[in-house]
Amino acid sequence: MTGNADNAGREKLQRVLDWAVAEAGVPGIVAEVRDANGSWFATAGVANIQTGTRRQPGEHVHTGSSGKAFTAAVMLTLEAEGRLSLDDTVEKWLPGVLNVNGYDGNKITIRHLLSNTSGLFSTGLAPELGHRYATRSGFVKHRFDEFTTEDLLRLAVSQPPVGEPGDRFEYANGGFYLAGAIIEKVTGNSYAEEVDRRVIQPLGLTNTYVRPTQDIGYPDPHPRAYSNLFYKDGTDPATVTPENWESMIEEPGLEPLDVTEFNTSSAWSAGNVVSTIGDMIRFINAMASGSLLPPAQHREMWTTVSTEGSYWMPHARYGLGLFEFDKEATGGRTLRGVGGSLWGFFICTVGTPDGEHTIAFHTNTEWKTWDLLFKVIEAEFGTSIPA
Repeated sequence: MTGNADNAGREKLQRVLDWAVAEAGVPGIVAEVRDANGSWFATAGVANIQTGTRRQPGEHVHTGSSGKAFTAAVMLTLEAEGRLSLDDTVEKWLPGVLNVNGYDGNKITIRHLLSNTSGLFSTGLAPELGHRYATRSGFVKHRFDEFTTEDLLRLAVSQPPVGEPGDRFEYANGGFYLAGAIIEKVTGNSYAEEVDRRVIQPLGLTNTYVRPTQDIGYPDPHPRAYSNLFYKDGTDPATVTPENWESMIEEPGLEPLDVTEFNTSSAWSAGNVVSTIGDMIRFINAMASGSLLPPAQHREMWTTVSTEGSYWMPHARYGLGLFEFDKEATGGRTLRGVGGSLWGFFICTVGTPDGEHTIAFHTNTEWKTWDLLFKVIEAEFGTSIPA
């Protein structure tokens, strides 16, 4: 049985989910909580706008950049086995790949890649991606394009550096493409095989997998995915920067585009994992508490860097593929998490370091506002984080 305080907390969380649908432009949202009282599932809105089908437990969803944490976990298990060091340079494993466009593979380490401190530019703003997906018409034309590893490695260095290695945080998918290529070079196996063997199977994530390059759909059950993440018609993607991109987004009020069938191979080792919110709770509990990795690698995963001034999530520090909220913003409480957003999906999983209290939620549209995450955290943990 749950007490009155617990029931009040769940009612507050349900109000947040209802707010997301009524005011934040979310078609449908699900949340699952696991704590000392067991588990609790809640939902609001719909899985399918056309049919009105409700969202349900056990849905398969894309986890976006949550996949970065899977990549980091694989790297750390390889380090624990002595097969590589996080301080190895990219040049050691991928000779010549970084020595273009002003980069230096002798200065950038695996640790830089996994902490987004490599100096690589923000890959999502690459004009090549922008011309394919930035507008509705471009997305429809290119939604089934496939990317090879070679394509992604070229994309990672297609623009000049934004800084020196180790100087500052800049969220860059390209660093994780390089990490995925190093995993394959070290092991002789595919990235997907190593994630499955080193993370998914040990943690019993029975509904989780790295999405194959050719896949465009999801196992049942799954929600439809809807997007408004497009620039205004006529926008030149080459002019978009981390500072101005929000001003370029198309006007609100337009009908969302159904993007459920979409080839996401452009994400690869930077975030192409399909899972359920239940599996993601199990995953972050293991990452937060250290039950998968040896103590030394667990400490490395949670040695964080400041993200201040990066136009990324406010009040957070970044570890290796995961984040931890600033204790100043949480009143001294430690909360760790992982999240991701792409066309048609947003997911976030946050919990305590002991893995005893965790919440995961998912929307079938992309990130709309940090207010949703912060409202969920306040409702569940009683911690008010300023937006």
